[in-house]
Amino acid sequence: MPDFNHPTALKEDIHTLDRDCTTLSRHVLEQLQSFGPEAQDLSAIMTRIALAGKLIARRLSRAGLVEGALGFTGDINVQGEAVKKMDLYANEVFISVFKQSGLVCRLASEEMDTPYYIPENCPIGRYSLLYDPIDGSSNVDVNLNVGSIFSIRQQQGDDPQHNGQDLLQDGHQQIAAGYILYGPSTVLVYSIGRGVHVFNLDPSLGEFILATENLRIPDHGPTYSVNEGNFWQWDESMRDFTRYVHRHEGYTARYSGALVGDIHRILFQGGVFLYPGTRKQPEGKLRLLYESAPLAFLAEQANGAASTGYQPLLEVVPTELHQRTPLIIGSRENVALVESFIQERTRLEQDRIGLG
Repeated sequence: MPDFNHPTALKEDIHTLDRDCTTLSRHVLEQLQSFGPEAQDLSAIMTRIALAGKLIARRLSRAGLVEGALGFTGDINVQGEAVKKMDLYANEVFISVFKQSGLVCRLASEEMDTPYYIPENCPIGRYSLLYDPIDGSSNVDVNLNVGSIFSIRQQQGDDPQHNGQDLLQDGHQQIAAGYILYGPSTVLVYSIGRGVHVFNLDPSLGEFILATENLRIPDHGPTYSVNEGNFWQWDESMRDFTRYVHRHEGYTARYSGALVGDIHRILFQGGVFLYPGTRKQPEGKLRLLYESAPLAFLAEQANGAASTGYQPLLEVVPTELHQRTPLIIGSRENVALVESFIQERTRLEQDRIGLG
């Protein structure tokens, strides 16, 4: 029990109590240092995202007991991938929590061909929510970590064709981004361009409570996360990097099959996550608007870096809603190391064909 007669103990205890009372909605308002309409809207949007996370976490915790929670639906999404029942459920959760909110005019998801419009919200809700409802859904049936990724953008113009063309802007246009990790505890990580902040869901309160403020990625980390099963499908520069970490001490491989889980580790411990293009998919597998750009926004806010290998990820301007892109993300030094292998292979190739 703290000694309340001791000034230092009292100060530390009050600080701990204050942190334990910092909910997500309160934190957003404090970050914006405003209680104006825009700050209230952004706080309310984050509260709705948190609600979606709570509902999905509850479903996941009971997935093995609830009929129809596991397995495939039999449908194929716009990406050409088989849709899992949890993908569909999570997508419908996000729609449901925002449909009556008055906050968001449209939602765009990798599970939907085109954006979902909420016309009654559009006159006042000038925001768009882009999200991956369940990242790593192949892990659901075997009870491993999965996550949700989200990005908030300000709507530009009226979008009369309802095709979301104004969303085709670089990642710097995001006003907020983050993810929810469903694991031993449910964790929400977000940024509104003022650092990266981590919240844990307290089941007894039903609230996301501040756990870590202003998270910073170490400049260098020992972890590299990549699916080495694709080794012979990669460009030679990616194979060069992999051979390098195999031959040098101080590197360890960690790959879970869930992007959010691997990124969460790297945010705290440093390192690099790679999902390069392959011979079959030179553009990579990850969706720019729903996965890569939101996570790149977080990485840069946490003093990390994100790249395609040829340019900063946040500078990529998509040409379509479901565009894919390679992703190299994590500690600055690790990302720069991977880029150096790409640059060296590019130089060698130019020399070979006489362009050097």
